[in-house]
Amino acid sequence: MDFFPVILSGGAGSRLWPLSRELYPKPLLPIVGDKTLLQMTVERLEALSDRRETLVVCNEEHRFLVADQLKTEPMPPGSIVLEPCARDTAPALTLAALQVQERCPGGTLVVMPADHLIPESAAFCAAVARAGILARDGYVVSFGLVPNRPETGYGYIHRGAAIGDDGAYAVDRFVEKPDAATAQSYLDAGDYDWNAGIFVVRADRWLEEIGKFRPLILAACKSALADGRADGIFLRAASQAFANSPAESIDYAVMENTDRAAVLPLDTSWSDIGSWASLWEVSDKDEHGNVSKGDVISHSTRNSLLLAKHRCVATVGLENITVIETSDAVLIASTDKCQDVKTIVATLKQCERNEHRFHSRVHRPWGNYEGIDKGSRYQVKRITVKPGAKLSLQMHHHRAEHWVVVSGTAKVTVGDTERILTENESTYVPLGSVHRLENPGTIPLEIIEVQSGSYLGEDDIVRLEDIYNRAAEVAV
Repeated sequence: MDFFPVILSGGAGSRLWPLSRELYPKPLLPIVGDKTLLQMTVERLEALSDRRETLVVCNEEHRFLVADQLKTEPMPPGSIVLEPCARDTAPALTLAALQVQERCPGGTLVVMPADHLIPESAAFCAAVARAGILARDGYVVSFGLVPNRPETGYGYIHRGAAIGDDGAYAVDRFVEKPDAATAQSYLDAGDYDWNAGIFVVRADRWLEEIGKFRPLILAACKSALADGRADGIFLRAASQAFANSPAESIDYAVMENTDRAAVLPLDTSWSDIGSWASLWEVSDKDEHGNVSKGDVISHSTRNSLLLAKHRCVATVGLENITVIETSDAVLIASTDKCQDVKTIVATLKQCERNEHRFHSRVHRPWGNYEGIDKGSRYQVKRITVKPGAKLSLQMHHHRAEHWVVVSGTAKVTVGDTERILTENESTYVPLGSVHRLENPGTIPLEIIEVQSGSYLGEDDIVRLEDIYNRAAEVAV
């Protein structure tokens, strides 16, 4: 059977703020172990299909981060499908299904969010193989996780009549997140499963169903791909056409309407890491029930999640507390209120602050930069450029820049002059000068940049040439 993994890597992960940000969301973070949730998802599906068959659908703003995390093997053109705006999971899946149908008519999609944790990969792949048989017979298969507690943070699937003798059931109904008493009644009944948001369906079958129940979504996605363009490993859906699609989830658009919905219960460990409380639950704990990561010192502290990224975090006399420290924000929350972290993110947006959008270290396709200091007419950054990478050829209307090489080798272009700088050497970029910085070496280049001028915003960048095809974008 031809399986085509489809990984949906959207969303901002606001409930894991301040570690997760809009421009560096949860799937791209190594929250559990050394690998990111996206990388773990890709590896989980390797037993089902050649990695070169994997499609990732992601936000256009995340494209270089996603590509960077999937560099372990060469990827063919169009492997990463870019959404120019958020339209929920049904349009995202439709873009992928159209692509697979063109490559391999009738190919079977294994649709997974990029941010789930499923430790038992072998059991999961065996269940996918069973689901593939149902999909071949025309079913749209969802996975239900057998619940072990009355969870109010998940949606549920109520099983209907059995389908065959392989443990699958027709879907009787989908249920939204319940209150505590209702969740307990579902657990007691024994025929309700958590809705995992994982699906197995033939590409042609999905397109038939979405066309039947949501023809506007299908039409918009077809138009977005027809007017889109290939950009290396990226496939860019046309912005306006895709924006015309209604925003709707897979469940609402198809699963609650089709008469071919099936659920396959999966009795295995699973978590969507949907809150800091979820991370505490799935992590190894010390003898006091604490999960500690980073430079943490705790005394008389129990059943708490303590994460330090940049500084020493010390706690005394706490219980059931979550402390998350990053370079520019610290979260302190009662563990049972961790779902409410998203209200802090909403407040940051309303106040037009930046802490919800990106970290102090901002990633770019060529490397990253980190703000060190800032005043009314100056700003200091630490810039790291990957070997062989180069920034765009650019100029600024409102600022001049001084560059000091800390380590590595820099190739610097200022106007018509090109020179090589090594450790402890520096250069000056006058206001309005066309310039470029690149790393011709084999180790990362690190420089300190001092900006001075009347305006220091990232949107004061005029890109004249860019190897990453960003010249037409707003440079932020």
